[in-house]
Amino acid sequence: MRTLALHAARYRTLMILLGAVLGLSLFLHDAWWVMVAALLLFVTGYGLMAVNPSRIGPEAFRGRPASAPVTAGEPRAVQAPVRGRWVPVNSPADKVPSHGVDAYGQTYAIDLVHHEDEESDWSGMRAWPPARRPVSFPGFGQPVFAPADGTVVRTSGWQRDHWSRNSWITLPYLIIEGLLRELGGSRLIIGNHVILDLGDGTYAAFAHLKRGSIRVRRGQRVRAGEHIADCGNSGNTSEPHLHFQLMDQPRPLIANGAPFVFERYEVGGEEQRGVPGCGHPFTVVTTDRTTAP
Repeated sequence: MRTLALHAARYRTLMILLGAVLGLSLFLHDAWWVMVAALLLFVTGYGLMAVNPSRIGPEAFRGRPASAPVTAGEPRAVQAPVRGRWVPVNSPADKVPSHGVDAYGQTYAIDLVHHEDEESDWSGMRAWPPARRPVSFPGFGQPVFAPADGTVVRTSGWQRDHWSRNSWITLPYLIIEGLLRELGGSRLIIGNHVILDLGDGTYAAFAHLKRGSIRVRRGQRVRAGEHIADCGNSGNTSEPHLHFQLMDQPRPLIANGAPFVFERYEVGGEEQRGVPGCGHPFTVVTTDRTTAP
């Protein structure tokens, strides 16, 4: 029964979108069954939101010494897809699902915000100014790297990098915009993106990339540490950041999230293995396998 529920849960977002389309098209139809179908799709889709594809909790992701032995059943280990100093937001080390829902394969996704100023704390919301150009953020244009060897299966890089929505004034706009983007499907949510096939039925997704920055093409083989794109502010986002996740399908719309840990990163000068969380800044240094941009 659980296997059947998990399979059906892949289509929860699709059901909700179809329900919305039918609901909005009621004025075109003079049939009661259209309303019934729309309500049924809505109720079923939202009901399947409660079906979690895994029982892995935050404790499996919290950082531990990099020298600690690897335990059986540990989430897949990959390189961090960024370099330098970053702040983890919506991390699976804090809660699962990390973004509040399992939709779009983001059960274990993490948002990474580049924050190089060690003298100040990063804040997700500001009082002023209402909006800023993406180029005014330190994360905009930061290189994004392949976390493991793989093959490019999907790329999309045409969407614009919009102004920020990280102020209290623009928050209502962000919410309304997000609802409208939902109707357009996953592409408008994740923005410019790259999806890699890492083998063994695992796919890595990089979202909100900078327009025109994607360096790879479909079918291309990439190596761990290879520069594949740059951090941007496309899609459903409040400010420039990288959204990273592993999943079991190349299409986020019907994917379930897959757990991962970063092989090595530093917090407070100590090397760790896991997923950074609690909003604590972490640093990733260049590895031997990293190729130059």
